[in-house]
Amino acid sequence: MIRKYEDKDLEGMLDVWYQASLVAHSFLTEEFFEQERRNIRDIYLDRSETWIYEDEGRVVGFMSLNGNEVGAIFIYPEMQGRGIGRALMDVAKGLHETLELEVFKENLNARGFYEHYGFVTFKEYVPEDIGRPMLRMRLEE
Repeated sequence: MIRKYEDKDLEGMLDVWYQASLVAHSFLTEEFFEQERRNIRDIYLDRSETWIYEDEGRVVGFMSLNGNEVGAIFIYPEMQGRGIGRALMDVAKGLHETLELEVFKENLNARGFYEHYGFVTFKEYVPEDIGRPMLRMRLEE
């Protein structure tokens, strides 16, 4: 079931983010993860519209939008490949004519998912604070 984020979802959502990030972003440091965890809780959640994918009362995935920007989409690793990401992305697509996102170039699984969904890369850059190549991708109707 997909629904809007509620405060009670915070710990479950952060666990999904962390577990999925360990797999998808194994090239990042634990220090980066700790800072991002704080940023999600203290900054991003208030600025975003977040949707939860719940299975049997448990948060197993989520997506956060900042306007038409997909700021985050994470699914527990063991739950990936079951259509949860597509279902969440369908919600975003239903809300916005054009969607954009950023993804680490090294995150091949996520890139494959986005490309299969129809996103196209239009920019590559390396942020100074992270030092890893990022791709900007766009999905248009």
